[in-house]
Amino acid sequence: MSIRTNPHILPRATLAAFLLLCAAITALQPLTGATTPTRNSKPGTRNSSDGKAVAATYKGAIVINAADGEILFQDNPDTLNPPASVTKLMTFLIVHDAIAAGQIALDTPVPITVEDSKIGGTQVWLDPRETFTVRELLYAMMIQSANDAASALAHAAAPDRETFVARMNARARQLGMTRTTFVTPHGLPPPTRKIADSDLTTPRDLATLARHLVDNTDILAYTSIALRAFGQGTRPPDKVIQMKNHNNLLGKIPGVDGLKTGFTIGAGYCLAATAVRNGNRLIAVTMGSPDAKSRDLKIAQLLDTVFAKLPPGNAAPATPVTSTRAPKRNAAGAFGFRLLDAPAAPDSPGAPATAVAADSPIAPVSPPPAPAPPASAPPIAPPPAPPPADFPTVTFPAPPPAKRN
Repeated sequence: MSIRTNPHILPRATLAAFLLLCAAITALQPLTGATTPTRNSKPGTRNSSDGKAVAATYKGAIVINAADGEILFQDNPDTLNPPASVTKLMTFLIVHDAIAAGQIALDTPVPITVEDSKIGGTQVWLDPRETFTVRELLYAMMIQSANDAASALAHAAAPDRETFVARMNARARQLGMTRTTFVTPHGLPPPTRKIADSDLTTPRDLATLARHLVDNTDILAYTSIALRAFGQGTRPPDKVIQMKNHNNLLGKIPGVDGLKTGFTIGAGYCLAATAVRNGNRLIAVTMGSPDAKSRDLKIAQLLDTVFAKLPPGNAAPATPVTSTRAPKRNAAGAFGFRLLDAPAAPDSPGAPATAVAADSPIAPVSPPPAPAPPASAPPIAPPPAPPPADFPTVTFPAPPPAKRN
């Protein structure tokens, strides 16, 4: 007697083997909600459970007390990263050293070279037929973040660029910036576009440099200026540049009066900031943020958090944020005041905008009180001075439109 079987029903042994296989596969799957690395993972990112990369706020950050250098917050403070235009903080210091040594003065005329005019990135469109004082170039470098001004200052304060950069590195060693290497006076990326060939530093080293500058120079007289005209008196009125400070926290976050922003594709968005509240001055540095808005908001958050934990101090008040405007010719032919909208270019060509969006939670605040007069005059004095009468007034084509940093 034969027994007929249903061809659509699996034998019990086969079914049991199938169930065991399913159980083994399930056991190998990650737990729900777990974060796992993927092939697309990059430094400064993490991956959510669905495998999508989530950008980090920064690669490294630090907050210190300017009075004694005490570290009040740190997160990967020794992360090595290009500083982009924050490099110009060291450029300012080397120029300051040259002035203090009597090698140059604020009124020293600096003829512009062809090399200066071809630097690119953020600039004030210097022309080889022009000459500007050290003072005016310092304003251009610290307010507009002008790479051409940084280049001109380098050959004004040293025999050549190589010597200037060597002095930058020697000064870094002297200050204890042990992980810092400079290769340019402006922070632009190298022709190779390799990170290893760039200026490199860390949040900790930049905080050390910023503290030295705040304590020993008058850098705040430059970095606290929100708007200032460049070329007034030497350029035709329609070629005068209205410089706008790239530090979006000026006039918006209480007590902020410096220092320097930076951006290149390799560096990300960087900021070394300083502020005074309740008698305490802090220095905050972040490097490698994915965009300007998150960089600015994180610095503002760090300042708020750390300031709230400090008792009253005895630091001098913040330097007031100021603005000046370029003259214009009105309908009657007389000169009045105008705001020549010459937007800031990126620190490197092709960079996206860095201005805080109109709906940013960073809101303007009232200006801080005026600072007490310093005990002794610093080597670099901020009062502007007219250029010598023999400075040439030149006519040259209008600069091409540039993207904002």
